[in-house]
Amino acid sequence: MRGPRPTPRSPRTRARGATIAAFVALAPLLPAAAVAAGTLKVDAALPYVCALPSGERPATVRITAAFPERAAVGEEIRPTDVTTTVELPPAAVADLVALKAATVRAESRLTVAVAQNEQRAEAVWNGTAQPVPVPTEGPLTLTTTGDVPSLTTDTAGEMTLTAGAFAVDLAPAGADGAATDPPSLAVTCVPGDDPEGRARLAAVPVGAAVPTGEPGTPPPSPTVPSPSAPVTGLPRPSLPTDRTAPAKPRTAEGAPSGTPRGPLVGPRTDAGPAADEEAPGTPEPRPDAPPCVTEKPTPASLSAYIVGYSNVRKLNGANLIPLSCIQVEQGLIEFVERPDAFHVITPAEGGLSYQGRRQTPPFKATFLTFGFVPTTATVILEQVGPLTMRGDMALTFPVNTALAHVRVPVVLRVLDAEVNGTPLEVGPSCRTESPLKSVEPEPDKYPGDHLVLVGRGEYEYGQDSKGYLVLDGGPLTGEAFIPAFTGCGADGENIDRLLTAAISGPGNYIKQIQSPVCSVGVPEAPAELCTEDRQPRQIPKPER
Repeated sequence: MRGPRPTPRSPRTRARGATIAAFVALAPLLPAAAVAAGTLKVDAALPYVCALPSGERPATVRITAAFPERAAVGEEIRPTDVTTTVELPPAAVADLVALKAATVRAESRLTVAVAQNEQRAEAVWNGTAQPVPVPTEGPLTLTTTGDVPSLTTDTAGEMTLTAGAFAVDLAPAGADGAATDPPSLAVTCVPGDDPEGRARLAAVPVGAAVPTGEPGTPPPSPTVPSPSAPVTGLPRPSLPTDRTAPAKPRTAEGAPSGTPRGPLVGPRTDAGPAADEEAPGTPEPRPDAPPCVTEKPTPASLSAYIVGYSNVRKLNGANLIPLSCIQVEQGLIEFVERPDAFHVITPAEGGLSYQGRRQTPPFKATFLTFGFVPTTATVILEQVGPLTMRGDMALTFPVNTALAHVRVPVVLRVLDAEVNGTPLEVGPSCRTESPLKSVEPEPDKYPGDHLVLVGRGEYEYGQDSKGYLVLDGGPLTGEAFIPAFTGCGADGENIDRLLTAAISGPGNYIKQIQSPVCSVGVPEAPAELCTEDRQPRQIPKPER
């Protein structure tokens, strides 16, 4: 007796089978995923009393944010999706109208009390907003987003966060865009009656983790790192450690040669000096580079170097952004099925690191201002929010394609300047008024001003990767809008407009080269990627 005949598979089914086969082949090379904690959403409308020029008035401050619903000892607790909306009463509108203000820009500061067991600390949540029209009547509503420091603690116990004092600085401008007189209004607010206890924004249970101190050491207080503080994270399974072969040179055509590696791992030989091929397993000493030591690493800690050029379109020139250290914590790997293929999503979060601050090293920028005046400035790029990396690899057998986005909010800070050899006093607070800005492809998911750098790459099973992968490194490119400058000048002289006219504007192309990452917390990390003290060994070279 004949059984049923098998139904021929469609080309789509065969392609799907090939994709699944590719996934199965790649799966052993991917970092394992940990169990994700849930998210605690906060949405609190709180009463405040604000001191306006016309007197004290009641106001409402609405705070929205997301917290992890639990954390481990030593894990970074970072509020995300933070917005602060203040509704000032009609009296505030009247004060602005009296100044003949047509628009107003806001910068807010919310003090948040942090408590755990008997320990206490404070954090400040900063926020900025784009200018909004001043209404002719009714209340004035301003919504800000911005800097939110992370929290870490080395002891177990519930950590609570409570909203405290609030302040908002208003920068009104007339219909012609010129500042009013006075150019700013400082509004300070204190919490009003809150019988329902809504000011307690969150309570995050912090559980036990692998101890990091000596027995009997008293637990330290909760700490509130500045945006420059190194990132710590929940221990996760380690990265694969099969990257032991010394790096090989690329062929003349640019195709890599050497030991096969997985899609998310393996040193790129075009991102730094190769290991000594005559003595396998004994890599060359690392060239001079800024320190890149990760404090309290976890198995998910990664570090790398990045270097490259940025154009300043108005000055018709490019400037080298110096070799900088990046430290991130690898997130949870996601596997997503989409119509085109299975996708492997590799997230990470962290930031720049230089002498304990989230910034680049200081560097000199020299240009001909307005086309003829030689100008030299010492500047830094200062990070004012988390750096996020997100790789997306489509398993399109036999060649898998990768797209990565690196997002980071940075302001350009000027430390000193000389014009035609004469020192120009810029003061201690000269910076762009907001972060450098790129066109964001997913604005709803990634709000706020920030740089977006994009990397594209390919991986064929059994071959080295081409282009950019998060862990392999490679070229990242983007374009930035440089905002206007603020706080520049000394001894009563304001040079904001001079720097804005010379530098600020759109169309500034950026190209950065990232090194392969060092798996900081993995004891078996290969020597060609990590030094003995767990710093990245390979040093990238800038490309134009």
